Amino acid sequence: MATRRASAAALPLMSGGSGVPGLLPLDIRVMNAVSATVFVLAAVALLAAAVLWLSRAPWFAIRAVQLDGELERNNVLTVRANAAPRLAGSFFSIDLQRTKAAFESVPWVRRAVVRRVFPDRLAVRIEEHRPAAYWRGADGSEERLVNSFGEVFDVNLGDVEDEDLPALEGPVGSAPAMLAMLRRLQPVWRRIDADCDVLALSGRGSWRAELANGATVELGRGSEDEIVARTERFVRTLSQVTGRYRAPLEYADLRHTDGYALRLQGITTTTNAPPAGRKAK
Repeated sequence: MATRRASAAALPLMSGGSGVPGLLPLDIRVMNAVSATVFVLAAVALLAAAVLWLSRAPWFAIRAVQLDGELERNNVLTVRANAAPRLAGSFFSIDLQRTKAAFESVPWVRRAVVRRVFPDRLAVRIEEHRPAAYWRGADGSEERLVNSFGEVFDVNLGDVEDEDLPALEGPVGSAPAMLAMLRRLQPVWRRIDADCDVLALSGRGSWRAELANGATVELGRGSEDEIVARTERFVRTLSQVTGRYRAPLEYADLRHTDGYALRLQGITTTTNAPPAGRKAK
């Protein structure tokens, strides 16, 4: 017996005016796109208005500033008193870069790291300058200070008048290199029980050291390693000369290739000329 197979008749898809099955007319598609765009823009505007309203709401005003860090030159009250008048905005609207600058404008503050703490606090970590030397610029500018990073900064010098700090004298921008040289030379000078009070660098690259005992040493030009090596050779032999004459150092010139010239206090190498008609005995 023959079996008939039923064939499924395919239903035709609805077609729009474009003639493409399943595709809406162009004007409807444009209207839908415009409607979706308007909806998105309205939602964004509402969201922005809500954020703006929240940012200005009184319950998000900054109510506390938490300070961290090792404060030696300042205290929490003085830092807040100096920076607070420059703070503006709520938790959401406050400008962190301007807030950072406000805290870094406080005397002795080298760096400030600022972050928000929800809902109404600021956390500020303070790093203070650590003075390493006085700075006397070759341009004749007022005396300032150099911190432990070789950065020149301004504060009231009366805050360090009781501290025994050396001085650096050199061209603008040379403070980091001069501080590095000072740190290498100080241990060398201490081998002869001396400290460097002033380290100077001329515009032509020549170094000079003025020691705490009043002696001046011309170190000459060269790289940092060359200057240190030259000073070490001088220090190794100085005690032999000063011990022989039992006189302290007054001046030394290390700019000679194969040695150095020096002058000791109270010692002279010149001989008085004899009177006319007489020979020196």
